[in-house]
Amino acid sequence: MNAQPHPRLELRGLTKQYAANTVLDGISLSVQPGEVHALIGENGAGKSTLLKILSGVVKPTSGSILVDGKEVGGQTVGGQSMAAARAAGIAMIHQELQQVPELTVAQNMFLGHPRVRGGVVLDRASMEREAAAVLSLLDPSIDVSTPIKRFRVAARQLVEIARALLFRATVIAMDEPTSSLMPSEFERLAEVIADLQARGVAIIYVSHKLDEVRRVCSLGTVLRDGRFVGTVDVREKTEPQLVSMMVGRDLAVQAHRSSVRDEVVLSAEHLSWTGRVEDVSFQLRRGEVLGVAGLVGAGRTELMHLLAGLQKPTGGTIAVGGKIVAIRSVRQAIRLGIGLVPEERKREGIVPLRSILSNTAITALPRYSRLGWTRSGAMRARIVALFKDLQLRPLEPDKPIRLFSGGNQQKAILARWLLADSRILLLDEPTRGIDVGAKQEIYRVIRDLAASGRSVIVVSSELLEILTVSDRVLVMRGGAIAADLARDGLSEDIIMQHAARETA
Repeated sequence: MNAQPHPRLELRGLTKQYAANTVLDGISLSVQPGEVHALIGENGAGKSTLLKILSGVVKPTSGSILVDGKEVGGQTVGGQSMAAARAAGIAMIHQELQQVPELTVAQNMFLGHPRVRGGVVLDRASMEREAAAVLSLLDPSIDVSTPIKRFRVAARQLVEIARALLFRATVIAMDEPTSSLMPSEFERLAEVIADLQARGVAIIYVSHKLDEVRRVCSLGTVLRDGRFVGTVDVREKTEPQLVSMMVGRDLAVQAHRSSVRDEVVLSAEHLSWTGRVEDVSFQLRRGEVLGVAGLVGAGRTELMHLLAGLQKPTGGTIAVGGKIVAIRSVRQAIRLGIGLVPEERKREGIVPLRSILSNTAITALPRYSRLGWTRSGAMRARIVALFKDLQLRPLEPDKPIRLFSGGNQQKAILARWLLADSRILLLDEPTRGIDVGAKQEIYRVIRDLAASGRSVIVVSSELLEILTVSDRVLVMRGGAIAADLARDGLSEDIIMQHAARETA
């Protein structure tokens, strides 16, 4: 009788401790060749730590990793390293792609391991030839001699996958691979994953989007607070069942409630930004949550930038409280009571090395300053009160914001605008990269903001999110408003019909 082959990847009792804090507690799982295995859990569940150990960035306190039955990094935990992981055939596709924008596709694929002639001269022709050969398996339309910054995120992800194949990876970990992709781009990624499966590659797939997990994965391991909860067939479990395993409780589905009043607080008439936003007109009422949907490039973020003063319009008008205003800067928008929570939270929304309290205080310092003195005690007390209202966890105001989860960082940015007494909030992709439990908290905050009389515009690529929070939905296409839809009878299909309809 033939012996059973080893799993392609096996984790045995992985534990990671920082002083007295155990962030990963004896995690074991195995992945067979050609299997797509989901890693599921809330932020803080231990997923990121496990991926860092797998890729050799972090050394485990105890436990071992085996690829095809051979231990990675030798016989001791201390031997584990990025070089050892790479040599064992382990590759990592990061959520934030590890690429140099100015370099070509080929140069990025050989980053850190260039081909050279005579030991000193870069062999560009050889690199481009090898890179093109691998990319032809995924997307032959990608020109390997073109700077990678010219490609969309979806193509750049394929380059990272091709790089893994170039160095003969047999285990690929994908961390939130669709956080910046549209549904059509996910379909292409799903095809690539199926092709990798056929080649016998084992894939660890991390995503907060459970519909995607159930689409591309067979098995999934659920983590909670650094501990193993269970390995299940994700297709046999409903999303609520998976969520319950993740958070340790059932999340109640909140019925939509409207707080819309008659008063118009913001309006735009024929608002334009040449080539980006075309002849946009709409009204926003007090207490209203207005959803903005559309495909990538439809002009949603650009519209938010016009309203927030990040860009000057080339035509049309904006009125706040019935009065036409010229919003020429972010400072003017703030004075008018408009606050923006940007799409790129880490790059545009926070100062990573500063505390979560000082990040929140950025826009309100003038309100708490007089004659050159800042009433820091009063400001701190107000910020802590806001953190309590928003259920910030942990409630540690002086902790660097980079050490908080994405959901808590988002709460801090919302607190920033509440501290500034903003009455109109523009939320651009407010739950991107946030786990399902934190999403529900952000939705609660949005409902509470509307109930308090504030008005909210929510831009989201997740149609279910738009349907969950919105009183009304604007659908954008080609920089213009394609439809203004009431909530009654609204569905994802109807939104997509307007978003994707070809222009006559």
